[in-house]
Amino acid sequence: MPRPRKMRFVQAPPSVTTFMPEEPPPWGSGEVVLPIEGLEAIRLSDLEGLDQETAATMMNVSRQTFGRILAEARKAVAEALVMGKVLRIEGGHFQFPPRHRRRRRRGRCGRSF
Repeated sequence: MPRPRKMRFVQAPPSVTTFMPEEPPPWGSGEVVLPIEGLEAIRLSDLEGLDQETAATMMNVSRQTFGRILAEARKAVAEALVMGKVLRIEGGHFQFPPRHRRRRRRGRCGRSF
């Protein structure tokens, strides 16, 4: 039985979910699906310029898993660009990271006088 997948952290949902070529290719078009965690991997690595170790920590995965997610995402984007296919950003196995709540302290925080 395979190990259950860890949830990957994504900072925010994508603002755009579909890219399509202006003119479809004459041989017909297709569609490529880019998972949301793949978009996050591209954002962290290529846009933010983070190294894989730091980006993997932010996504709550190992460095090897991050590298695999990134390679698959780049392949999907390259296929859509080169072949003139629609790129749809959807699905995946992710969650938004938990927000740290600030605790309100009452009294004198345990100080003794």
